[in-house]
Amino acid sequence: MKGNKFPPDVYKDSGFRLPLPKREELDEEAQIIFDHFMDPESDTYVGIRGPGGIRLHSPKLSRLTQEVNHYLRHESGISKRVRELAILTTARELNHQFEWVAHEPAALKVGISQDIVDVIKYRRSCLGLDEIDSVIIEFGRQLMGARKVKPETFAKAHEMFGTRMLIDIVSVMGSYAATGALLTAFDIQLHPDKEPLLPLD
Repeated sequence: MKGNKFPPDVYKDSGFRLPLPKREELDEEAQIIFDHFMDPESDTYVGIRGPGGIRLHSPKLSRLTQEVNHYLRHESGISKRVRELAILTTARELNHQFEWVAHEPAALKVGISQDIVDVIKYRRSCLGLDEIDSVIIEFGRQLMGARKVKPETFAKAHEMFGTRMLIDIVSVMGSYAATGALLTAFDIQLHPDKEPLLPLD
């Protein structure tokens, strides 16, 4: 995106088709979320100029999404590695550039190698990967790409993770698919200092 101009219906302050929410127009709970997104020390990947900024235009949705995301990230027991593999696979299969650019560095940071990232990015074979990595990638490819999970893939994932955690992992994938729909509808642009990392279909 370096040097590129935004489309005419995209706001410069936000990078999407809505202006950034104004703190003074939000209720007290939404202001707390706003401050979280604005805090450079927070655990958000893109701050207010991302899906969080879009959702704040619907404060109740923003609060509920924050609660679900907090559970999936901090209370579900899903490892950071599995979570990032699930997110990257979802972003790859649905061609979500913004999510990919946010989460490829996050995946590397939690110890996923560039080689494994590239297996997802370039849709390479999972042959030879760790079994957990392979199961997550194949499950995500079938769920988000083929739109049908094979019985043997489901059985392997169910045996590996158990019922509750598998539901939570699928919910991570579903959450990022929903986020991707939001980003597409509001035509979110890469931040000006970011370059695309995902080869789109």
